[in-house]
Amino acid sequence: MRGVVFDGVRVEVVGDLEVREPGAGEVGVAVRAAGVCHSDLAVVDGTIPFPAPLVLGHEGAGVVEAVGPGVTHVVPGDHVALSTLANCGACADCDRGRPTMCRKAIGRPGQPFSRAGRPLFQFASNSSFAERTVVKAVQAVKIPSDIPLTSAALMGCGVLTGVGAVLNRAKVDRGETVVVIGTGGIGLNVLQGARIAGALTIVAVDTNPAKEAVARRFGATHFLAAADGVRDILPTGADHVFECVGHTGLVRTAIDLLDRHGQAIILGMTAPTAEVSFPPAAMFLDKSILGCRYGSSRPQKDIALYAELYRQGRLLLDELVTGTYPVEDFAKAVEDAEQGRLARGVLTF
Repeated sequence: MRGVVFDGVRVEVVGDLEVREPGAGEVGVAVRAAGVCHSDLAVVDGTIPFPAPLVLGHEGAGVVEAVGPGVTHVVPGDHVALSTLANCGACADCDRGRPTMCRKAIGRPGQPFSRAGRPLFQFASNSSFAERTVVKAVQAVKIPSDIPLTSAALMGCGVLTGVGAVLNRAKVDRGETVVVIGTGGIGLNVLQGARIAGALTIVAVDTNPAKEAVARRFGATHFLAAADGVRDILPTGADHVFECVGHTGLVRTAIDLLDRHGQAIILGMTAPTAEVSFPPAAMFLDKSILGCRYGSSRPQKDIALYAELYRQGRLLLDELVTGTYPVEDFAKAVEDAEQGRLARGVLTF
């Protein structure tokens, strides 16, 4: 089968991948669509350390082909969106409704794939850049069959992360003010999360002026090419500032833009050794800096919610898909993403 493999040095689209059948508590999925997320590219450039060789991809949707013993919530033929959370469901964090903190779901990559007899790691317990994959049952979230799979794929990461950061982590409330730095795939979902939450003023900041129209469509009430103008709109600062780029200087900017009792939510992935400096005295006005893993999501609950919001016209998914590519054109999809031409590019199988 076809798939996108990173051997630690280069990326290659191959046609001789194999994946084992699902075991107990697992689901085999025929992947139909997978979003090209910057986290995949961060593995390739080393920002996210991960063992190689591996099959890339972590934002996908497809059709259930087979289920292992003990799986009852999906059956062959069901449409599913795939999450990256292979959480155990039984630890203290899972029991508290915090599956993103499950220690059994982080840093324990399996090797269900092989190529010429050599095992390959599975990225983010998912590897959706392959025609078929095997995931834990908890990762396969049943979705209505009328949602296009090219759109549904984005619920597995970009939507969960961006909208979830607003609703679950920051808990933005009606009438509050929000600044979003960076309007890529994650930033756009933060914008629509803020709109859904009822934020009054939503300021999008991006150096690419061509992104203004789409930012406003997703929920921005204002658009700026630089953060310098935020204080002209919000003289006392913002209740919530989301950094969606992964730049240390912009993390400092996010902190500087906060009003009293404001929150800076860090979503962009920086290098593991990167550091940020800021004046601690500013924090005594009840300001907070919040990390956020995967939108603090509960995928089985949240994806079902987002699917219904989409069907009601309140959550935009189709509009996120600004380019589709057969998997053989992976390099072109990456180029378009790096050049800022896409909200989200989607590979199809």
